[in-house]
Amino acid sequence: MRKPILKVALASTLIFGAIGTQAVFAHPSDVKQTQPVNVFDKKVVNQINAENIYNNIDYLSQTPRVAGTESEYNAVQYIKSQFESYGYETEIQPFTFYGYTPPSSMEVTIDGYGGELQPRSFTYSVNGDVSGELAFAGLGTQEELEGVDLTGKIALIQRGSISFAEKVLNAAEKGAAGVVIFNNAEGPLSGTLGGHNEEYVPALALSKAEGEAILALLESGETLSASLSIEGADAGEKVSHNVIATKKPTNNKKANDDIIVVGSHHDSVAGAPGANDDASGTAMTLELARVFKDIPTDTEIRFATFGAEELGLIGSYHYVDSLSDDEISRTIANFNLDMVGSKDAGDLVMMTLDGEENLVTELSQASSERLNGEPTPVYQGGRSDHVPFAEAGIAAALFIHSPTEPWYHSPEDTIDKISKEKLQDVAEVVGAAIYDKARFDNMGPKPKKQHKMKAAPEMVHELDVK
Repeated sequence: MRKPILKVALASTLIFGAIGTQAVFAHPSDVKQTQPVNVFDKKVVNQINAENIYNNIDYLSQTPRVAGTESEYNAVQYIKSQFESYGYETEIQPFTFYGYTPPSSMEVTIDGYGGELQPRSFTYSVNGDVSGELAFAGLGTQEELEGVDLTGKIALIQRGSISFAEKVLNAAEKGAAGVVIFNNAEGPLSGTLGGHNEEYVPALALSKAEGEAILALLESGETLSASLSIEGADAGEKVSHNVIATKKPTNNKKANDDIIVVGSHHDSVAGAPGANDDASGTAMTLELARVFKDIPTDTEIRFATFGAEELGLIGSYHYVDSLSDDEISRTIANFNLDMVGSKDAGDLVMMTLDGEENLVTELSQASSERLNGEPTPVYQGGRSDHVPFAEAGIAAALFIHSPTEPWYHSPEDTIDKISKEKLQDVAEVVGAAIYDKARFDNMGPKPKKQHKMKAAPEMVHELDVK
């Protein structure tokens, strides 16, 4: 997901785990005003099968689904086929964006360093095979590099103070043949240079431990030579797709004009199978579509999966931008399912762009109170596909577990980390909330004061640029 309210059509890997921060939420006031599960809830929850959701996650997470790649398109075709197997007419909505394909191979070697290095690429790192003397360049700021000659050298730079892109450009301006940036926090480093630039030189990232060990050798007086190789990186115009299945009202004579959108994103970041982020939300969208197909409703329900969310919510922005003024005015709710199944994440929360309650949170708090005995808390948060809907004036909320799992945006986001119990719980809460509004002769929940936290820190999909 991404920086708040920022349309970034260029980044291909948005990293939260590298930052190492997690949201810390104040505990909302406990209110025990339990409502009984009603017969209408049972029409939906009794049909939800977590095994179906799990199996679709398993299929989708066999390989990373980076936007604009063949693997993402294969996922699009699978999602379409699943919708159609339930009886839906399904639309594939293509859109173009300027994107980046990560390297197929990368390597950093340093003569005199005994350990095995495990470099990571930056989004928009350029291809190259360069070598030279290794020179420490501090934080890589213009002030630090004033009067420094890096001609033909590989600059070793510490993360911090300025963006990765500025570090690379500053070193290149001083003649560096390549750049190695190491983390200032524990763990590996991944990030983005923000966009294509002809002035970039090849740049890779190392962990804090790796960088500090190499720096210690330099500071002991050793002269080190380094080689840096990047192959297969590519920047250019690419195509991704949204997939939309529409359930029309069951009886047109008794139907209203409302539209509810249930959605998720089907793409993942490079190198991550994306079982939880966000095959879990995609598979849950499919299961809710299956369940609702034969349940009578007076409201149009659109089940959508969006492409290129990880690149800046591009698919969901494209979808909202494609809506007519009439469709926007008729769309009353967006339920956004993102990272809804990890056994290693925290409890279910809802996030709205402004931290305020809306129709989605009211419906969902009411259903979670009926089903679980307490309402799901509401916090402020963006960085996912509910943002374009909210910006268009549509009630929207993100469903996610907080804090996020340790394997977020990593190769370890795999099917074995998925909890069927959490999948069942979220699907029931969301499914019952949707049906509470979409069933015939229902005016929705009565307005009442709920629980929210307006200023809680955001917790998902940080765009890691420095």
